Amino acid sequence: MANTLLTISMITREALRVLENNLTFTKGVNRQYDDKFGVEGAKIGTVLNVRKPPRYIGRTGTAISIEDATETQVAVTLDTQFGVDITFTSEDLALKIDDFSQRFITPAIATVANKIDHAGLALYKDIYNSVGVPGTPPTALLTYLEAGVKLDNNAAPIDGQRSVVVTPLMQAKIVDALKGLFQQSSAIATQYRKGTMGTTAGFDWLMDQNVNTHTVGPLGGTPLVNGSTTSGATTLVTDGWTSSAASRLLKGDIFTLAGVNGVNPQSRQSTGLAQQFVVTADVSSDGSGNLTAAISPAITSSGAFQTVDALPADNAALTIIGAASTQTPQGLAHHRDAFTLAMADLPLPQGTDMAARVSDSQLGMSIRMIRDYDISTDKFPCRLDVLFGWATLRPELACRVQA
Repeated sequence: MANTLLTISMITREALRVLENNLTFTKGVNRQYDDKFGVEGAKIGTVLNVRKPPRYIGRTGTAISIEDATETQVAVTLDTQFGVDITFTSEDLALKIDDFSQRFITPAIATVANKIDHAGLALYKDIYNSVGVPGTPPTALLTYLEAGVKLDNNAAPIDGQRSVVVTPLMQAKIVDALKGLFQQSSAIATQYRKGTMGTTAGFDWLMDQNVNTHTVGPLGGTPLVNGSTTSGATTLVTDGWTSSAASRLLKGDIFTLAGVNGVNPQSRQSTGLAQQFVVTADVSSDGSGNLTAAISPAITSSGAFQTVDALPADNAALTIIGAASTQTPQGLAHHRDAFTLAMADLPLPQGTDMAARVSDSQLGMSIRMIRDYDISTDKFPCRLDVLFGWATLRPELACRVQA
């Protein structure tokens, strides 16, 4: 009996399966898929809006007090089309799907998966919560437990959807330090055999070589708050820096303000811990040592979206996490809803040998494959493409782990 030739649809379905299995960080995040592009296809620059839940203050007593439902949205731009181009012969199409996948699909999709994970992990720059000491990979479980405290203080759900993503060295350090403590016997055996953590300290542990490294700005001087700050401010006016642009803060730098503590977003009670802020755009000092930084979260001292227990005083000191110009890997402890990956169907072109697209709304993923034919070589050049975009959905549900 003659072999059954593989079809473009079979190959594309296998590619989506392999992609799902190759993802690391992406497996533990919110994934959005918009099926409205199932007919015409989406293009680079398409924007999807993801809703965030409203937040309320509540009332005390019997008198009704209606609150407006302020429902916010996060725009996710599908700004990356990425793919891998491969070629195979008509003879290769007679292979079993497993053999074809091993030879052609898996190596190609590994590249796609790494691209998606790396782009997602770059969102660390949006995250203001941080634990650990820059330049020192954590060896104590306490550091990761403190990351859990950060999530708890920000009302992150305790629902089994928390993950921590670490570098290979961070994983090695913590596995060696703990050597199986606090694990059930079967988990200890797996930890010993594979050198991985599994589920520990309230997190599913993942190792990803794509964890990004952050470079702290040049800094310089003795920065202080300059003047009063209005509640809700997303910029901070400071002075005391080295003058003439010798001082700089870089996007992703984290700092605290003297006398400014964080609050629980539900109860608005002070946590007693210094609120951390992240710089959202590179900025340099002027000739007089002044610097106005764009920051997150907003410095809000009251209302449904309160973030701090007090506004910073004039001349309150800034403390930046990490020494000037140092490079530090940024592990991430996060709840699933901290980040979102959006994907959409790419258009199916006409005038090619074959084209197929496979989408899965539950996975929140879509991949397209286009095949042509080269008569001179009897080969089928193919391209695999995905269209995706990342966004930080709820930054308060994540915490950077400095290493």
